[in-house]
Amino acid sequence: MSGVVPEGKGGLRRILRGPRPEAVPALVARACALVGLLNVAAGVFPRFRHSRLHTFAEVLPGLFGPFAAALALSCGVLLLLLAHGLRRNKRRAWRAAVVLLPLGAVAQFTYRHSFIGVLIPIALLALLLRHRKEFAALPDPRSRWRALANFVVLGAGSLALGLVIVSVHPDKVVGDPSISERLMHVLYGLFGVEGPVDYTGRTPWTVGFSLGALGLLTALTTIYLAFRPEHPAARLTEDDETRLRELLAKHGGRDSLGHFALRRDKGVVFSPSGKAAVTYRVVSGVMLASGDPIGDVEAWPGAIERFMDEAKAHSWTPAVMGCSETGGQVWTRETGLDALELGDEAVVEVADFSLSGRAMRNVRQMVKRIERNGYETRVRRIRDLGEQELERIQRAADDWRGTDTERGFSMALGRIGDPADGDCLIATAHKTDEQPGPYGDLKAVLHFVPWGKDGVSLDLMRRDRSADPGMNELLIVAALQAAPQLGVARMSLNFAMFRAALARGEKLGAGPVLRAWRGLLVFLSRWFQIESLYKFNAKFQPRWEPRFVVYRSSRDLPRIGFAAMQAEGFVTLALPRFLRRRTAGPRPCPHQSARSAEQHEVRAA
Repeated sequence: MSGVVPEGKGGLRRILRGPRPEAVPALVARACALVGLLNVAAGVFPRFRHSRLHTFAEVLPGLFGPFAAALALSCGVLLLLLAHGLRRNKRRAWRAAVVLLPLGAVAQFTYRHSFIGVLIPIALLALLLRHRKEFAALPDPRSRWRALANFVVLGAGSLALGLVIVSVHPDKVVGDPSISERLMHVLYGLFGVEGPVDYTGRTPWTVGFSLGALGLLTALTTIYLAFRPEHPAARLTEDDETRLRELLAKHGGRDSLGHFALRRDKGVVFSPSGKAAVTYRVVSGVMLASGDPIGDVEAWPGAIERFMDEAKAHSWTPAVMGCSETGGQVWTRETGLDALELGDEAVVEVADFSLSGRAMRNVRQMVKRIERNGYETRVRRIRDLGEQELERIQRAADDWRGTDTERGFSMALGRIGDPADGDCLIATAHKTDEQPGPYGDLKAVLHFVPWGKDGVSLDLMRRDRSADPGMNELLIVAALQAAPQLGVARMSLNFAMFRAALARGEKLGAGPVLRAWRGLLVFLSRWFQIESLYKFNAKFQPRWEPRFVVYRSSRDLPRIGFAAMQAEGFVTLALPRFLRRRTAGPRPCPHQSARSAEQHEVRAA
């Protein structure tokens, strides 16, 4: 019994030992936000400064007090902004907090003469220094977007906070200024100019310094973010693309989404052996992989491990969109992540497809009607197109796009007609019995990417808005009918999100929960093509292949969902022209340089 530790002593020992290292970032982030709020409150509210805990009188004359108030306010705002970075283990956030905490403590003592206002930041500083190894995450990819976001958010916050600062000294205000006068005083003060509101005593200095500090803080952080060097997201280099194409040539038939790994706005990590790879994009702090890993299944764990290492190095949230059942099993087994069924992919076997039969009646009638209206179809490989025709198709596809930005990430290539994509399949619809338009007689385009040696996967569908309805059905049927001559045995169509819920929810005997879920999906289909894509795919009597999302924790799902919508182009942010950086072309992320060199050495060996 001598080895048993009494419960009271064990609890005391745990308290003295402190929090677990992995829990420190979240704890520090909350404490940092609290200290920031205290600093802001101390710099804004006069009564907060004169609580019974403050036993020391003001001993510093002149402008020391107002200057300390402005410093406390600035440190508080910055600490609030740093809390999110500290939660994500960011090294730069840690460095900034280590500098700001003592400054805030000095300002607290100088302005409020509060020992508690000093002890809390110092205790937090000691915790940061003791657990500094926990804050080693590298920076996120960054662009000029953050400068604009900082200006809007911090500017609006400074305006609101400034209005509070101007209004919390009613006993020091001369007269009764209106709201518009107070707002004007805030706007002038943010630019360091005296406004229309007058105060007595030293209050005008305190208000002026505080407003000037907020304006200076907004200006300096915006200028810094706008002119600091960009840290671009990882992009495929020519060597990366070559290696991926070699892997796809050997193992591309395993996953219909494999060719989409060649999007050039994705990064890639290779397994130590170089026989497998995972492609990804970082969006809003989420490291999104798409589809299954590329390459030999036996080497998948090595590529997945590199992916997880990269996510940990930057403190990104790892997630996988649209992996197959086999891919989901490997991901969950190797990483401990969870998987959730996201929807189903429609796959049509060319040998089994036929327009005959009652089930294909609607498609058959639509195709016949369109053909009678004078439309004809052509299905060819990209390499068989002439240069002028290919250029015309590219311009038409761009102009017929329904959104300002190209949509797609997990199931879209993002380009047409690249010389390296000669195996891609293109189906076009033409109307030869009318006056040619800006694109000749071209009326609709379907683009397919290779799926191994005997399959294709649908990439995009574009049509002239003035063309007859049913162009997509016409071209899919034409592609399926031409497939045998092109050596295509299987065709992957669109992905139908939550297909199982839509199909089961409309069946006889479906429960109230399932019916309610289906009703919600139908309602959301007004803005997102959920039900319509399912019904469109079902026309061709496909087999359904489930696809999954892999995630770390259920609380990450909203964040992953928002990041996925950004990646797919459903949520877009257009950067103003003056903040855009003109570059000759995409370049790899600097953090990938060391890893790439190591991979080359392994490959050469």
